[in-house]
Amino acid sequence: MDRIAKFKKVSYKQYVKAYTNEFCENTITDMSCVKEMYEHISIPLRATKGSAGYDFSTPFDICLKPGESIKVPTGIRCKIDEGWVLMCFPRSSMGFKYRMQIDNTVGIIDSDYYYAENEGHIFIKISNNGNKIFKLKAGDKFAQGIFVSFGITNDDMANDERTGGIGSTGK
Repeated sequence: MDRIAKFKKVSYKQYVKAYTNEFCENTITDMSCVKEMYEHISIPLRATKGSAGYDFSTPFDICLKPGESIKVPTGIRCKIDEGWVLMCFPRSSMGFKYRMQIDNTVGIIDSDYYYAENEGHIFIKISNNGNKIFKLKAGDKFAQGIFVSFGITNDDMANDERTGGIGSTGK
């Protein structure tokens, strides 16, 4: 198998910025709680030698009522070799048992995202499309990333460089 990528944690500064932007806009947050959350972020791993997916864990407890969604700052970034992409999917059991879905259906993490202004911080937005409350504890696996090689057209002339994060190449 090709070894083409390496997961790392984003900096503490980046995680605090992402977490507070997402959840603490108008409230005072106990930063020791955020620090502890950051320290317990785990690097995605495969469960078995035959697994294709690297499991992402939630850094905090999540409780979603039917129809609710949340954007999870995973605290993870990934340095990926050129010619490869990381695709993020819900873990099979989450969709099957609870109808948890990733809001953009498949998250695409390009190799140049690692160098974005937000350190390539991977966010995964999930929704509860089931009919019962969906709960995850901090550290529970909820999504999986799979590396896929890709090709380009013979006449491809793309030479711009990424600076922003999510959605920045569509501007």
